[in-house]
Amino acid sequence: MEWVPKTKLGKLVVDGKIKTMDEALASGLPIREPEIVDVLLPELEEDVLEISMVQRVTDSGRRTKFRVTAVVGNRNGYVGIGVGKATQVAPAIQKAVENAKINIFRVERGCGSWECGCGSMHSVPFKVSGECGSVKVTLVPGPKGLGIVAADVAKKVIELAGVKDVWSITSGETRTTLNFALATFDALKKTCFMKR
Repeated sequence: MEWVPKTKLGKLVVDGKIKTMDEALASGLPIREPEIVDVLLPELEEDVLEISMVQRVTDSGRRTKFRVTAVVGNRNGYVGIGVGKATQVAPAIQKAVENAKINIFRVERGCGSWECGCGSMHSVPFKVSGECGSVKVTLVPGPKGLGIVAADVAKKVIELAGVKDVWSITSGETRTTLNFALATFDALKKTCFMKR
């Protein structure tokens, strides 16, 4: 089905005035349509982090829905996390992926490790911390060849962001997948803001 953009940014992308994701993010216009990301980043990968059942008690009894946490990334500096709820699993996954595309952002990469100093874009440029709920994640630059030293949830988010070597320090209730993923996401977001 042909995509007809509804937002200003979507129209600019279709007209060919915005050709890259960097231009789209720099425009200052919010990404409200997942199709914008599909056009600008065709090589995007998606992964489901968690599928959980959530229940709500109403007058007519219990209502059960599925909550899905998904992550999208191109393994080259772009990553997004989204959550979707629906009565069936497939629509919930679809919603989560679309939500993740809307939340996409650029991760600054570099070689911030004192052990390496190679200058290539394989790690985070400096130590960053992010938090969500009780979970706090700190990412520390690692030397080339180290790999990602992190738990599975954080590892998937970091991998899809395109960071190859990093140490992670976590504290809090990391069994809460959503908060753990969002805390990692928050830390990666902070790579765009240099320390004062």
